[in-house]
Amino acid sequence: MKTDELFREDATLLACDATVIGHGEGGVLLDRTVCYPLGGGQAGDTGWLAEGGQRWRVADTRKSKEHPGAIVHRVDGESLPAVGATVRVEVDAARRQAHRRFHTATHLLCALLPYPVDGCSITETYARLDFHTDEPFDKDAIQAGLQRLVAEAHPVRHRWISEEELDANPGLVRSMSVQPPRGLGRVRVLEVEGVDLQPCGGTHVSNTAEIGAIVVTKIEKKAAKTRRVVLGFADASLP
Repeated sequence: MKTDELFREDATLLACDATVIGHGEGGVLLDRTVCYPLGGGQAGDTGWLAEGGQRWRVADTRKSKEHPGAIVHRVDGESLPAVGATVRVEVDAARRQAHRRFHTATHLLCALLPYPVDGCSITETYARLDFHTDEPFDKDAIQAGLQRLVAEAHPVRHRWISEEELDANPGLVRSMSVQPPRGLGRVRVLEVEGVDLQPCGGTHVSNTAEIGAIVVTKIEKKAAKTRRVVLGFADASLP
């Protein structure tokens, strides 16, 4: 039982048709989906499933624990579309776009702050990165750096490399807490042209200019060796 992850190749794809391949873990398992499951610090997508005149709200999307490789769409309501049924899968577009903008912005932060990352959270309303360092951070300098990289309109793209290529370039892995998945023979890497290159399975914009007005809302000392940077949108009413 496996789900074809359409979002890995095209983060702009917001809908698809899919077949129900199972029930369990609080939701519906599909043979393919455009919904990103919680992982890598990024929140899962929400959206809808539709069949005929029925419509179900997808409250969360998670990787299946019972069926490795499958994705569970947790839906509101007691009745579920039947196994074998064809459903329309739709992503909450505004939430997805917020995730794409914030996730790409965290890659810019990694370029500006060359320290290992030991925590990450990407949501619809904020993003944060925890850096392993005791160095003080200059909020204004980070803000100016983000604005510059956004304005420079760097192309953003993903590609796949072999596990052997990753092993030969261990410096590509910035995260201390989340390691790239192994055993598939290949690893997805995200490149912000001329700025950042690292393994990442999340959804991103295609150009840094699409991030728009982003602000550093907070810098915190979380521990002796941890500095946290929190990002928000300049206009929180426009995700």
